[in-house]
Amino acid sequence: MTAPGVQEDVTGRPPVVERRLHPVTPLRRAWAPVAVLMGWAVHDPDGAQRQLTRLTTTTLLLGLAVLIPAAALYGFLSWWFTHFAVTDSELRVRTGLLFRRTAHIRLERIQAIDVTQPLLARVAGVAKLKLDVIGADKKDELAFLGAGEARALRAELLARAAGFAPETAHEVGEAPSQQMLRVPPGVLAVSLLLTAATWVWLLVAAVALPLLWTATHSLWTVLAAGIPMLGAAGASSVGRFVAEYDWTLGESPDGLRIDHGLLDRAHETVPPGRVQTVRLVEPLLWRRRGWVRVELDVAGSSNSLLLPVAPRAMAESVVARVLPGVTVPPSEAFSRPPRGARWCVPVWWRGHGLAVTDAVFASRHGLLRRSLSLVPHAKVQSVRLAQGPWQRAHGVADVHVDTGANGTVTARLRPAEEAAALLHAQAERSRTGRRDALPDRWMA
Repeated sequence: MTAPGVQEDVTGRPPVVERRLHPVTPLRRAWAPVAVLMGWAVHDPDGAQRQLTRLTTTTLLLGLAVLIPAAALYGFLSWWFTHFAVTDSELRVRTGLLFRRTAHIRLERIQAIDVTQPLLARVAGVAKLKLDVIGADKKDELAFLGAGEARALRAELLARAAGFAPETAHEVGEAPSQQMLRVPPGVLAVSLLLTAATWVWLLVAAVALPLLWTATHSLWTVLAAGIPMLGAAGASSVGRFVAEYDWTLGESPDGLRIDHGLLDRAHETVPPGRVQTVRLVEPLLWRRRGWVRVELDVAGSSNSLLLPVAPRAMAESVVARVLPGVTVPPSEAFSRPPRGARWCVPVWWRGHGLAVTDAVFASRHGLLRRSLSLVPHAKVQSVRLAQGPWQRAHGVADVHVDTGANGTVTARLRPAEEAAALLHAQAERSRTGRRDALPDRWMA
């Protein structure tokens, strides 16, 4: 006989202990029936309004008396029938009220584990784990756990993924972290004010909404057009400020750690060796201050931002940590397309450039918003040459480099002979780079 929540192991190994989520979880899941009703109301607002007008006060109260206990019961039962357990080789999650589902997440396929705390979760002292797993389209998650339990479980899973024995993994604890950079809120606010996207949307709204009012004299038409425009302006300014507030970057044995968020706090990890591409983005209004934004493509992970804003020198030093052995090529190292390329891409051809070093394939594009993409040779999965009829007529071609994060970096408008030579040379560099690359391991 085994105790409840304990699965007996016939192989003689210690039994697997199943655990439940935090008791506050039913409050989160109780919203599911309410969300269904709200979805129906949004999908058919006229029908919902007709149904509401037919309801008397007594009927409405009776409906609420049934809905609230039903939602509470659903939340409790869904929590009660959800268990998770950590075995020698996997994280096992059992869910399902009517239809049972068991997810087996292999520990060696875990690439990153993030701890996030939405605002209400911070108040309740709970957090959720988000797991990046190779081959998964979206992050698996455990929501919610006590904040301390979430961090302890994250440390244990990372230790087991790193190869620590199960009996000692829980004693390893969270790897120490050393702060590298913190983005001051004032610098973040100024950088967002100097981002063109916010002002473009405000300018579009200032021009389009009066024209719509003049043409239609319909308040609903103006609101239907204005709300998305103002929402886009807010998302590119206020929304980003809230999400990227107090951005802190630290270094630890299990990768680069990122903490950020004003209302919802997130604790993310960029796993070592999984970064496929690094981009240094330089908006026009940032250049005078020497600021850049650092973005990532990470295999098996949805993390895409390393630094929201930083001085270029600091950003380049961080890139050297993310991609060991890689340095950002100086501006004079980039070669522009030939002048004949101006007939393929007028004006903007000047923004393209290419530099290939012993360690990295670097491609640059953009005049107003410059973007520099860096791909280590070892991360290149395939190389392709593309040449349309108009490009053939002017003797240029594009070279596409595909990475393990389903991303592509393109060297545009290269001379045709150079592109052909680059195709074969890059294939050889990538083969040699993969052969000499160190294995990707946690806590190396």
